[in-house]
Amino acid sequence: MTELGHGSNVRGIETVATYDSKTGEFVVNTPCESAQKYWIGGAANHATHTIVFAQLHINGRNEGVHAFVVQIRDENENVMPNIQIADCGHKIGLNGVDNGRIWFNNIRVPRENLLNLVADVLPDGQYVSMIDDPDQRFAAFLSPLTLGRVNIAVNAVYISKVAVAIAVRYALSRRAFSVTPDGPETLLLDYPSHQRRLLPLLAKACLMSSAGNFMKRMYVKRTPELNKAIHIYSSALKATLTWQNMTTLQECREACGGQGLKTENRIGIFKAEFDVQSTFEGDNNVLMQQVSKALHAEFLAAKRKKQPFKGLGLEHLNGPCPVIPDYLTSGTLRSSSFQMDLLCLRERDLLKQFAAEVSNYLAKGESREKALMLSYQLAEDLARAFTERTILQIFLEDEKNIPTGSLKDILGLLRSLYVMVCIDESASFLRYGCLSREHVAAARKEVMTLCSELRPHALAIVSSFGIPDAFLSPLAFDWVEANARSYGNE
Repeated sequence: MTELGHGSNVRGIETVATYDSKTGEFVVNTPCESAQKYWIGGAANHATHTIVFAQLHINGRNEGVHAFVVQIRDENENVMPNIQIADCGHKIGLNGVDNGRIWFNNIRVPRENLLNLVADVLPDGQYVSMIDDPDQRFAAFLSPLTLGRVNIAVNAVYISKVAVAIAVRYALSRRAFSVTPDGPETLLLDYPSHQRRLLPLLAKACLMSSAGNFMKRMYVKRTPELNKAIHIYSSALKATLTWQNMTTLQECREACGGQGLKTENRIGIFKAEFDVQSTFEGDNNVLMQQVSKALHAEFLAAKRKKQPFKGLGLEHLNGPCPVIPDYLTSGTLRSSSFQMDLLCLRERDLLKQFAAEVSNYLAKGESREKALMLSYQLAEDLARAFTERTILQIFLEDEKNIPTGSLKDILGLLRSLYVMVCIDESASFLRYGCLSREHVAAARKEVMTLCSELRPHALAIVSSFGIPDAFLSPLAFDWVEANARSYGNE
């Protein structure tokens, strides 16, 4: 799908497949250098076939982007005639994947090689499809990409868990400095500042794990009616979870000091290997723009039809506007009802402001696309607000199913830490008047308290991830022994 000149804008790809009704074949061609296929996994050395996305031309009419099976090597791995392949070159990570570039010089493929679930071309060149609307047809063509986004989002959480487990276990065995002149050195995780660095990452990994599982369940049980919701959720979670993964990896690398640079300790390598997740299967910033556009469309549809909001967790918009107390105690801050009210309030306000700003630009004569583009600041904050509220809501559903006891108490601490850190790290609550300066200061103070309460449970929580020892690193175990001198063969 990806070309040198087009990535996120799939509609703009330049490769052309022209139907020849005389032979019943498609002629696939790379018309210019920017149309070369780029980053194609497996293409550089081994793949024998590829699925080529190209503009389908029939009798001079462009029917839009379609997919074709094309053979690029024979059974002896020789490149087929009129095809040129080159390696993409060395990358910062994932060099085990032989990403390649491909040029096609009027390659002929049988009519049957068109992937025709959504549309087909009859032998005489007649174009047929059960979906008349070109936009809906294009969306149907791209719907298989959703699986990739679900997998990437879930994978990002897995990697975050590995990194946090390594960093926490190291912080529970590495000591530095003494509180008293002759006293023992202090464990890293007993420093409040180190707790603040790692334990919020642990809380986010836990809540995002619930969100990833929710996304997997929704995809496995998908129905045509759920396709739109799956697209929005997968876009929001893919972007948010992969961004958080990179943040987690960087903090954990630094929290492990110089040892974090060693290849065998994995975290530094993970940074290079998983950086690509932010841009493949959908650029994160573009995906979040799609989320805000979808929410805007839902808002307009509900207002136009004068019907209540339904789906995507937007039902909270049907009720009265939440009211935040003037004074926030620790108990209030940890209340799940307060936490949901706060995140719903922010989302509600941002959605209304976003819709109003877009409407204002439209009234000034701007096109809808230009109006949405000019409102990007509110769009970014809205997409983030939607995603953070979604993650909290999913976790609350999981937490609700746990019986009263110590596990439920720990889940409550993790949830509260997640929300307090969301407040502490985002200016949006203050910027849009959801909270006062005193509220934000109280939340920031609560982060420290929650970290200290989670500290005794940190090892149990990372152990509950069930990560095999072989997937961790020497740093997570006896790192002194792992670095001991070898006397065997000196």
